[in-house]
Amino acid sequence: MDTSRPHPARIYDYLLGGKDNYEVDQRAADELVSAAPEARIGVRANRAFLQRAVRFLVGSGVRQILDIGTGLPTSPNVHETAQELAPDVRVAYVDNDPIVKAHADALLGHSGANSIVLSDLRDPRAVVDHPDVRRVIDFDEPVGLLLVAVLHFLTDAEKPGQVIAALRDALPKGSYLVLSHATGDFADRTAARAVYNKATATLNLRTRAEVERFFDGFELIEPGLAQVPFWRPDTEPSAAAREIGFYGGVARKV
Repeated sequence: MDTSRPHPARIYDYLLGGKDNYEVDQRAADELVSAAPEARIGVRANRAFLQRAVRFLVGSGVRQILDIGTGLPTSPNVHETAQELAPDVRVAYVDNDPIVKAHADALLGHSGANSIVLSDLRDPRAVVDHPDVRRVIDFDEPVGLLLVAVLHFLTDAEKPGQVIAALRDALPKGSYLVLSHATGDFADRTAARAVYNKATATLNLRTRAEVERFFDGFELIEPGLAQVPFWRPDTEPSAAAREIGFYGGVARKV
């Protein structure tokens, strides 16, 4: 647990207007906004995409969600969004940051329907086999797997495609993958990447084609992979939405 360097989860929290961050994170976030002016509306659009995708999962009959790389809890959380529609939904949160786990533990209390697990996406088998994941998630029934704004913190050397394949293979048919990922397709974001070079995880931007490959073995749901404001929006996206460097999609394992 390193509080002397910016952390992606705390940067994200600050951009969302949260309070669970330090001065070092605030400075990094301000640098990020200077380098990529759409960053603040981008993280909020990504959060709104997550909420719409969760509502889609619940509406499709999913009653258990595995959220890996959950980040600091910002209300409405995944379980709040899901359980508003179906109180029997169970959520297992996973993150590798002890600060995230501490905050989530305080938020969740002793809720039997949800769990928070300290584990690392880069070891997907350990995530799937963790007893507190297994307590909440039955891998014989459809699962909603959330990988929202987390894969871009894995380098190519960490083989994110293999990580997703291992998670996919643990899911039964009828499960869903919800994924969003930062991209540099719409602007040169070299300066934005430099901000994360000083943080605890680097930012690895990928193209549309590279992000689409993460859905191998799944069938994308309409409208396919899109900039997050344009994935089944509740209202008409603003003109500035076209500058947002986040792709998002939802896909079903068939």
